[in-house]
Amino acid sequence: MFLEFIYPLVKYWTALNVFQYITLRGAYAALTTLLLCFLFGQKIIEALRRLKIGQSIREDGPATHLQKGGTPTMGGVLIIISVIISMLLWQNIHSSKVWLTLIAFIAFGAIGFLDDLLKIRRRNATGLSAWSKLILQFVIALLIVLYLYFEEKTSTVLYIPFFKNPVADMEWLWIPFAVLLLVGESNAVNLTDGLDGLASGLLLFVFITLAILTYLSGRSDYSHYLGIPYIAGAGELTVFCLAAVGACVGFLWFNAHPADVFMGDTGSLALGGVIATISLLIKKEMLVLIAGGVFVLEAASVIIQVLYYKLKKERVFKMAPLHHHFELSGWAETKVVTRFWILGGLFAIIALSTLKIQ
Repeated sequence: MFLEFIYPLVKYWTALNVFQYITLRGAYAALTTLLLCFLFGQKIIEALRRLKIGQSIREDGPATHLQKGGTPTMGGVLIIISVIISMLLWQNIHSSKVWLTLIAFIAFGAIGFLDDLLKIRRRNATGLSAWSKLILQFVIALLIVLYLYFEEKTSTVLYIPFFKNPVADMEWLWIPFAVLLLVGESNAVNLTDGLDGLASGLLLFVFITLAILTYLSGRSDYSHYLGIPYIAGAGELTVFCLAAVGACVGFLWFNAHPADVFMGDTGSLALGGVIATISLLIKKEMLVLIAGGVFVLEAASVIIQVLYYKLKKERVFKMAPLHHHFELSGWAETKVVTRFWILGGLFAIIALSTLKIQ
């Protein structure tokens, strides 16, 4: 919205032309979300406390987590609101890709909000039933993918990291593939959000990676040089990614151990869903799995644990998701988080390295 007032003034003061640069708007979008989190974070936490919106701890979780019961949750609202405000200020609101990204962000966040709300009302760790949550996620994901397929005319070819050319045209099979990616990524981030600062720190690496990828994909010269698909208008998504970076940094200020607030499903489902949406828009569906490698490992640990227990009645891990396994192995919570952050940074570097190793 802010840009709509600025651009007409360029003919009177050419210096304002600088606001057309994506990099500048992305930087200011990050600063905006960061400042909004710093200014209103504590107020929102206090409001959550007054409303008695506290976290319910799962009974089968690590015993050390029981002391976290009652810590304000649904802090993802702070991330969502700060990003929306930043987008209205610094984003090109005429971009269909931007609106789709925002809608996906809010829609998945709404599912998480409903889940958190039910947990609070029931005063336990059970919100939406597993099937109810999955059905809602699949409905939102299907609507997003159908829009991409029929309206955005998104390419259905599949690119694999380390391969320069697409490996196959999935045609209509791209629809269920994309739906599964959206649902899987949103749940993977949700599963990872189990330790103070873990998910918010890892999300920083993923969104920084996506900011670079969206910028390169939106530049015909850079994309041609790197041999990656050029996506018209993808550069505008860089502003969103950097706004998310600022929001995650601002939230991490309050979410660092010992956490003053948790993002809850409200934040984790929203952020996971929007990561997958952006990856679909810029044709980096498989690359995002490398960039968010820790999220993939966390989700895989749960799947392996459940399947192996059903088959053998034995557990592969001491507890799933994976971060709980290391906690029960004697690692301090802060050590698990720091080491997972390091691993997340390595995955981000590997993901970006594939741009030249192909």
